[in-house]
Amino acid sequence: MTSTLQPASTTEAVKRPGRWLALGVLVLAVLLVAVDATVLGLATPYISEDLNPSGTQLLWIGDVYSFVIAGLLVSAGSLGDRIGRKKLLLIGATAFGAISVLNAYATTPEMMIVARALLGVAGATLMPATLALIRNLFHDPRERSLAIGIWGATASAGTAVGPVVGGFLLEHFWWGSVFLINLPVMIVLVVVGSKLLPESRHPNPGPWDLLSVGLSLVGMIGVVYAVKEIASHGIDGNALAAGLFGVAALFFFVRRQLVLPQPLLDMRLFRDRGFSGAVLADLLTVFGLSGLVFFLSQYLQLVQGRRPFEAGLAELPAAVGAVVAGLIAGRAARRYSVRAVVAGGLAAIGLALGVLTVIDESTGYPLLGAALLVVGVGAGFSFTVTADVILSSVPKEQAGAASAVSETAYELGAALGIALLGSIVTGVYRGFAAPAGTPAGAHESLGGAVEVAGGLPSDSAQALLASARESFVDGLTLAAGVGAAVLLATAAAAWFMLRGQRLDSKDQTGSGAPPGP
Repeated sequence: MTSTLQPASTTEAVKRPGRWLALGVLVLAVLLVAVDATVLGLATPYISEDLNPSGTQLLWIGDVYSFVIAGLLVSAGSLGDRIGRKKLLLIGATAFGAISVLNAYATTPEMMIVARALLGVAGATLMPATLALIRNLFHDPRERSLAIGIWGATASAGTAVGPVVGGFLLEHFWWGSVFLINLPVMIVLVVVGSKLLPESRHPNPGPWDLLSVGLSLVGMIGVVYAVKEIASHGIDGNALAAGLFGVAALFFFVRRQLVLPQPLLDMRLFRDRGFSGAVLADLLTVFGLSGLVFFLSQYLQLVQGRRPFEAGLAELPAAVGAVVAGLIAGRAARRYSVRAVVAGGLAAIGLALGVLTVIDESTGYPLLGAALLVVGVGAGFSFTVTADVILSSVPKEQAGAASAVSETAYELGAALGIALLGSIVTGVYRGFAAPAGTPAGAHESLGGAVEVAGGLPSDSAQALLASARESFVDGLTLAAGVGAAVLLATAAAAWFMLRGQRLDSKDQTGSGAPPGP
């Protein structure tokens, strides 16, 4: 039986004053996390020169942030459902700002690794909380689709703006400035968010199961670490043991969720074909893109000789395409179909990656820019609609956990993509023919070859760089081809898995209860 109070409550929720300003606050958090994920790559050479970390320490400085985020996303999303998403977001934002200062003023490699890990803990609270709050701010599905489009467009824009901002800061200030830019944004987020954001939580969440938290953390970190290590250095005992331990932890995590009366993550969500299809599409899309995006900055700087700021600007077409497509994705999915928009977007990315298999050292920017624009448009359509499907497939009170699953797919896809596609680039690159007497460091990375060339005679340096750049581009084009194949296969899978999936035109609360605050 429908409560007589339900229509009034729903109308109030739909017409909540200030909801678009509240969305602006959430967008600040998304922008910050997206920018922070990309600026470190540009700052790494400066950090290496100042802190003088070992090779292993440098890898941990780069990787520990994503390890911790991947391990804690599900737990953080579920915690927000329990204690309140607004509360978790404001606590996480405050911590993110404070820990950014610790990152900026780190004086040793060990301090930097710890600071990056703590930043990952804070970052894990932000993304699921923002998407879950959108689910509870916008009960009208059409408004929610537009809000998710803005959310996704901001994340895409932040990923592209990161190199631009980072390049500018690094050309004018010291490397710690790329972390200090977090402070003013976080202050605005906390002050304005405390006034505008409504609180929302699961009405009857049950206890937060610490054993499940531990299994999730150990499992995700173990698997991601093993994939990265095996891709970079081949199979060894430590990486294999970490991977097996991680898989075992995730196995017991799933078993535990199936028997708990109020689990940390309701595994029954995956019985919904639309939910599972959207999560799988996100994971494989990020997998196919990440390896290419990771090495494209090196191509623009070390092969084509662009400065960091110029290289960042060169990648902007992807952000422009993602922003425009994200804003119209919901309307397109309702006019045509979910599977047409998602599969079409994925196919567009696959075709654009296919075009990039023909690039060489002298490829003009029009081809690169056009390909990046198509990648951005395809990603904007696909990611926006899959996020909408994921949120629409679950009851409001589980929005945090569902959002965390979506974000975990992104993180895991990125880790796998950089590791596996990155290993293709690295494997091809290492085989280049170098002049006699070239130090071994030149074969480790293109950056290493550029550094080695600086200490060689002119003729030897030119020969080394020409061979190294050609080999790097060969690896990059091969990785682009593999990425294209993955994206086209994912498009075909999405066409079947999202069959019959629709974005609702009127609110579905998921439980039949009046929408909560």
